[in-house]
Amino acid sequence: MSRLRGGQLLRILGIGFGVAVVVGGTLGSGILRAPGAVVAQLGDARLVMAIWVVGGIYSLLGTASLADLGTGLPRSGGFYVYARRALGDYPGFAIGWADWITNCAGIAIAGITFGDLVGLLLPAVGSYKALVGAGTIAGFAALQLLGMRVSSRIQEATSFVKGAAFMALIAALLLFARPQSGVAMSVAPPTPAFTLVGPIAMIIALQLVLQTYDGWQSALYFAGEDKDPARNLPRSFVGGVLVVIVVYLLMNLALMRVLPLGILATSTLPAADAAQALVGARAGTFITALSAFSLLPLISAVLLMGPRILYAMGRDGLLPESLGYVDRSGTPVVAMAITAGGALALLFTRTFEVMSAMSAFFAVASYSGAFLSLLVIRRREPDLPRPFKVWGYPWTTVAVLLLSLAFLGGMVASAPRVSLIALVVLGASYPVFRFTRRAVRADERQ
Repeated sequence: MSRLRGGQLLRILGIGFGVAVVVGGTLGSGILRAPGAVVAQLGDARLVMAIWVVGGIYSLLGTASLADLGTGLPRSGGFYVYARRALGDYPGFAIGWADWITNCAGIAIAGITFGDLVGLLLPAVGSYKALVGAGTIAGFAALQLLGMRVSSRIQEATSFVKGAAFMALIAALLLFARPQSGVAMSVAPPTPAFTLVGPIAMIIALQLVLQTYDGWQSALYFAGEDKDPARNLPRSFVGGVLVVIVVYLLMNLALMRVLPLGILATSTLPAADAAQALVGARAGTFITALSAFSLLPLISAVLLMGPRILYAMGRDGLLPESLGYVDRSGTPVVAMAITAGGALALLFTRTFEVMSAMSAFFAVASYSGAFLSLLVIRRREPDLPRPFKVWGYPWTTVAVLLLSLAFLGGMVASAPRVSLIALVVLGASYPVFRFTRRAVRADERQ
């Protein structure tokens, strides 16, 4: 039987794309919203800045561990590649399954949110918000058919513009807004809870912060397409995460400079409230537009990442081989079409809250699998060439693994129903694994 296999992914990517995909996959509307919720939990400016620094350190150490994996085994496909090598076929399949669902959900959530924001900017399309989001996803999927050279340039350009827009907003707030000018709104003063921060508040604040940092792992999915992964991957990871850390810390400083903590703690969109000090009533429109635009590089990045999981699983024989098909332009076409289709299917379910919580659960589970895989591979394959070694190994990797597991436990405790749904969905990977393995083996015998 003839098999649809096609060519290979193209080794054409460099540091510029790596930084762009990390920034594009991480920096988004979360930093425009989350600071208020974090302040509400902690209430002290020093604690607020400290928790954002902790989130940044976690992301840096996490990327260092992934750079160790990616430079030692430069293959595209994300966490699945390393989990399968370290833990075996089914654990690898389960992590790939969870990671792919996370990516599809991330695309769908971004599409839903983009449609909602466009509806706010253009009320005339308010009845077609879902179609706007779906059209945006389909449009980026179509752009991928132009090839990885075009897709990578689009990712670089949109991520650069997004980063510049965020920095422009921060600079304007720091340089031109009046300190503690306040916004024309009346709020109650900070509650006594601000004076004593308990462990639960710290955990909730850290969860909020880590969710905004999600995306730091993005460059790993393209390790097999980098022209010089030994040199470029570590720089892409560290450079991209450092850009995000700088933006997040400066944004928090700017917001706390302009808004009193009591107002910031009750604000659902603090960036808009702060911008009101600069541009008045137009602030809401400006922040809405920035939020909408920030989602475009994210959709682009995740639409590039998700297909590479299916591609790698197809090439390894855990899914139909057609998923490993790559056209001449370096696009895994079948895997891309299925990923876009999965995201669109989730978008029209409109189960935003469940998708968001479940994808966060799967994302942390995937991180944990990757960190565990590094510990196993380091022990089992000591002679494997490692152009980059994670700083302070094994303690740094153990630390981020334990923090990830604690974060996962906190999610189970705080959202048991959604966590149960996630575990059921994860458990469904086993019969799918058995079925696809039998189907692939039957095809190989023909």
